[in-house]
Amino acid sequence: MKLKKLLSLLLAVMLVFSLAGCQKNEAEQPAQEEPKQELVSTVAQGEGTGKYGVFKVDVTLENSEIKDIKVTESSESGFTEPVIAQLTKEMIDTNSVDVDAVTGATLTSFAFINSVKDAVEKSGAVLTAKEVQTEEEKVEDITTDIVIVGAGGAGLSAAIEATNAGAKVVVVEKNAFMGGNTNYATGGMNAAGTKYQEAKGIQDSPALYYADTMKGGKDLNNPELLKVLTEKSAETLYWLESLGADLSEVGRSGGQSVDRIHKGPGGMPVGTHLMDVFGTQVETLGIEVKLNTKAVEILSEGNVVKGIKVENKDGNSYNINAKAVILASGGFGANPELVVKFKPELEGFGTTNAPGAKGDALAMVEKLDVSLTDIEQIQTHPTVVPRINEMITEGIRGDGAILVNHDAKRFIDELKTRDVVSKAILEQEGKTAFLVLDKQVYEKASTYEKYKNQGLLKEAQTLSELAGIMKVDATALEATVREYNEAVKAKSDVEFGRTSLDVELISAPYYAVEISPAIHHTMGGVTINTSTQVMNNSGVAVEGLFAAGEVTGGVHGGNRIGGNAVTDITVFGKIAGANAAAFVGK
Repeated sequence: MKLKKLLSLLLAVMLVFSLAGCQKNEAEQPAQEEPKQELVSTVAQGEGTGKYGVFKVDVTLENSEIKDIKVTESSESGFTEPVIAQLTKEMIDTNSVDVDAVTGATLTSFAFINSVKDAVEKSGAVLTAKEVQTEEEKVEDITTDIVIVGAGGAGLSAAIEATNAGAKVVVVEKNAFMGGNTNYATGGMNAAGTKYQEAKGIQDSPALYYADTMKGGKDLNNPELLKVLTEKSAETLYWLESLGADLSEVGRSGGQSVDRIHKGPGGMPVGTHLMDVFGTQVETLGIEVKLNTKAVEILSEGNVVKGIKVENKDGNSYNINAKAVILASGGFGANPELVVKFKPELEGFGTTNAPGAKGDALAMVEKLDVSLTDIEQIQTHPTVVPRINEMITEGIRGDGAILVNHDAKRFIDELKTRDVVSKAILEQEGKTAFLVLDKQVYEKASTYEKYKNQGLLKEAQTLSELAGIMKVDATALEATVREYNEAVKAKSDVEFGRTSLDVELISAPYYAVEISPAIHHTMGGVTINTSTQVMNNSGVAVEGLFAAGEVTGGVHGGNRIGGNAVTDITVFGKIAGANAAAFVGK
């Protein structure tokens, strides 16, 4: 027993010395250094997918730090330039690609961010993020002649006209970029009796334009406002051209009895084109536009406005004192609560509106007892891609596309007013339908190529192949297109009464996109008179308060005809700017 205990003790001692030796050896080993990352200096190319297709960038890296980012290829709208500039600055300042998307331009933001990420990954650089100390923007009250709420088409038309009349103007825009819903306008601008119509032998007049629009608006339009819209349409188009616009191409939109919609060059989206023009004017005239600045209150004494209270991006508020205020903040089509409040049957509908179309002005005017007109009149656009809420311009039907249902049959005159076509689509199986077109229609406008690049328009070399993509009966689709082509040849659509029959769908490739109605335009808003003064419930003008565009009611009645939004925002925006300038000059 004693021997066993002795052996056990010796083994224990040996184990202790062994462990101590190991620890000593380990301690004597030099610490392994982390391998140093190689610093990368290069210009790397990156690629992503934007709203309208491929997005490419060149990223300049010096010692694994982002020094510059240049967009080399993009089909995104012009209004996204400030978005790209903002994201570029954030990435360079932080030396990181982990930045937030800009509200209202999410798809473009992600396209840009992903393209830069792709370039950095390809370069092999490992970015070390920098801490950036940001100081809150200092705020103080300012004074001007006119303050305009909203930097879309109506607000900028007003700003340009007022500035040219000698007034000092400040424009506030809650988004990080200008444009609002104008950025989403695709079709064109309606105008009657223009030199471009005359050159094509189109007989039109303000009176005919008035009659078409009153009929399309279900006779609910304010006659005096509609008279101004139609009679001022041609001269306003020429005014836009004097600023640099090109609206010389003429086509037709739903609800019009003649070709009247004037399009941007090459069929490009009219909103993109006009915002390019307005942006140049803002810079040339030195108009102050405060981005990331939200109007939250109208300052007033009794029935007289004194300016507005605003909040900057940091949430700090200050006053902009002014003799006149122009509301041009748009409608409320992106505010589901307000939409359902005024039209409950639209609960659950998607929207084509810019995210900022929340109807902010409706709350701001309450204390002034401002009257509202047609507030329950909310329009759906019939051709919107389900789930992603991407609108397919009405111009595509005017250019010759047809609508077919899931039985591959036509079911409506495609150029009826939006409300009528929307209702007809919702009566079809699945509450969706398909736009079908051929190469001839496709080549009429550059916008359609963008739809294809987005993956919205599906392409096939034959109608039978297209039917497979649409999951409809091929024989039925071929018969429908054949019957339509016979109607085009005969210039008589006996079954549905379509009168615009210019293109036989006979040229491959063929295209189709599934569509369904979504909320598009709010016809109702604050009540204005023909001078764009805002009226209260006693029928008295609020002194110094003007409004133009979708924030107002009365112009469109129960349904807006395609092409009338651009006419509305520019005609009445221009009038508001001129009258506000005259008011402050008293």
